[in-house]
Amino acid sequence: MSRAMPSTVREAFEAELSQARAAATSEARWYALERAHILSQPWAWPHTRAHAVMLRVALRERDRREAAGQVLRLVVAGPGSALGRYPEGNTGRATVPLMSRMPVPSDLAALLADT
Repeated sequence: MSRAMPSTVREAFEAELSQARAAATSEARWYALERAHILSQPWAWPHTRAHAVMLRVALRERDRREAAGQVLRLVVAGPGSALGRYPEGNTGRATVPLMSRMPVPSDLAALLADT
């Protein structure tokens, strides 16, 4: 997608990344990262950034399966977004199929609907 991420979506994306950094548990961290990922999908750079953060977390948590999945996703995220070929709602985790569409949480869907 060639246009810039709208400010409302960018603010929500950055807020989710901040929540992930401040999270007290791995579960809360990944929940925020998944939400950030969903928000980022239509834009190549933020989508790639979301996967880079996910890779860092996976490495920090010594989760080899997640780290390997994030490496693969880093390779395809930017080009997929640039071409408009991404699985809407996918949480971006290695535990879900790469191209599996998933329901978008209603609050995120409302933000993305305005774009």
